[in-house]
Amino acid sequence: MSSVPDLPEWAAYFASELDRKMGLELLEVTPQRAVGRYPVKGNTQPEGIWHGGASAVVVETLASLAGYAEVGGTGHAFGAEVSVSHLSPASEGWVEGVAEAVRIGGTLAVYNVTLTNNGKLIAVGRATVALKRPKESS
Repeated sequence: MSSVPDLPEWAAYFASELDRKMGLELLEVTPQRAVGRYPVKGNTQPEGIWHGGASAVVVETLASLAGYAEVGGTGHAFGAEVSVSHLSPASEGWVEGVAEAVRIGGTLAVYNVTLTNNGKLIAVGRATVALKRPKESS
């Protein structure tokens, strides 16, 4: 039996080329929370440390996936604003990101995202996600 929670059906095919290139492993996704991990290897600066741009991608990706879970399979969610503070380098292993909802509204959601490497906090971010909810049938 797997310790990984069940993912929504759409999560199995809802990955971008960038997600695949970066090696995203999606572990959990709900409207309130999304968790994923990325290998450090292949996502580094020339000096061999985790790239700051990779942190920004993780923040926006996980927040957007949680937003997509909020609007369902026929809605849309995409990043409207992203900020990241880089706190510590990572040079091996995996970076795990956890996006947690601050507020989910009708057209916008805000998520705080923490990134850790081997249990050490390496970055914090915030993403505002635009939500386009499906139109109701009459």
